[in-house]
Amino acid sequence: MRLSDLRGRSVAVWGSGREGVAAAAAIAAHGPARLVAVDDTVNFLSLDWSESKAKDVPLVTGDGCHDALMGADVIVRSPGVPQTHRWILEARERGITVTGGTALWMADHAAATVGVTGSKGKSTTSSLISHLLSAAGRPNVFGGNIGVPLLDLPDSEQYVLELSSYQCSDLTDSPRVAVVTALFPEHLDAHGGEREYYRDKLNLIAHDPETVVVNGLDERLAAEIGDRPAVRAGLPDSYHVRDGIVYRAETPLFERAVLPLVGRHNERNLCVALAVLEALGIDTVAGADTLATAAKSFAALPHRLTEIDDPSGLTFVDDTLATSPYASMHAIDAYDGRPLTVIVGGTDRGLDYAPLRAHLAGRELTVIGIPDSGARIVAALDGLPGVRTEVADDLVDAVRRARAVTPAGGAVLLSPAAPSYGRFRNFEHRSEVFAQAVRDTAPLA
Repeated sequence: MRLSDLRGRSVAVWGSGREGVAAAAAIAAHGPARLVAVDDTVNFLSLDWSESKAKDVPLVTGDGCHDALMGADVIVRSPGVPQTHRWILEARERGITVTGGTALWMADHAAATVGVTGSKGKSTTSSLISHLLSAAGRPNVFGGNIGVPLLDLPDSEQYVLELSSYQCSDLTDSPRVAVVTALFPEHLDAHGGEREYYRDKLNLIAHDPETVVVNGLDERLAAEIGDRPAVRAGLPDSYHVRDGIVYRAETPLFERAVLPLVGRHNERNLCVALAVLEALGIDTVAGADTLATAAKSFAALPHRLTEIDDPSGLTFVDDTLATSPYASMHAIDAYDGRPLTVIVGGTDRGLDYAPLRAHLAGRELTVIGIPDSGARIVAALDGLPGVRTEVADDLVDAVRRARAVTPAGGAVLLSPAAPSYGRFRNFEHRSEVFAQAVRDTAPLA
């Protein structure tokens, strides 16, 4: 379904945040017979509708929301409205078309788009693709799940998008190059279960993309896509890292160390990005020096293994966006070989931390739990040889404890394996509290 298909139809946009505003404004320009916006949960994410560019579209709140939605031919769902919402299920039963702004935009722009999703790595990989494309003389617009609704993007000959599972689930068109970086259980409450989450995530590749690029070293992802045609970055016949060198098959390109991001998962992100460039017709062998220079200038994204300078000699690391045990496992691997203290805990979604326990078997490190789920994570690690555990009162207390127990030259890693909401306004707030605690507890120079 394209925006032009909404002409003469009754449309309800569900959500009054950035995505809802963008969708309502874009649809209004295409002449629907009736257009309303609906927000049944007005909160801090909702914008001042009367001051927005969609202010001429009627906004329904409160008791009228259900009837406004069920009276529409088409519901345009904001990503924050889960597919499992009872009104979405009811609408589908009634034969009402449910779509999203991302799907409407993609229907008109798929041929010019690289779309990147994944349970881990989609932000870094998509921004790295955009960065390398620019260096290779391919101007592009970077957008998606980074706070810029697709319906607000400017015209461009090339787009690189980071796409969440919520955005992928509505797609009926795949981008020209569809990329999946990793799969593990996430956001199960919003999708209805693990199988449903994988289905929604992999809907990105379900509608005949020209090229599919995946992280070939992710076992769960490999099992899910089976033998379908795909470029499997990380494997020897594709882009991979061996002995500290990035290769295209057997051809060496440049040293892995030029990319200033720690961790093997970032090696894989780089390999995926290079495979995407090749899919877009860029000669990565002839342009290896240019790409190496560009990779060297790529800055780590905030809150993803971001190191904080400290006069003590300890390395404090902000990885607050690691909101699942699998993401934290990648972060722990990035500091393998150094004395390590990991701070874990946040909103308790009832996740299974057995995979984290299995991953830490045979390692020596300290794990400090913070509310709300920290005590349960620590309990899941109880009795594991080499793993010392503590429970702190809060994040500030955890930083103090980490200073006391982490040996010189070691790292203190905030990789919480849980979301931030509840105790913090958002993940940025959790990062701010962590950084301030590091400063406040630092030894005097």
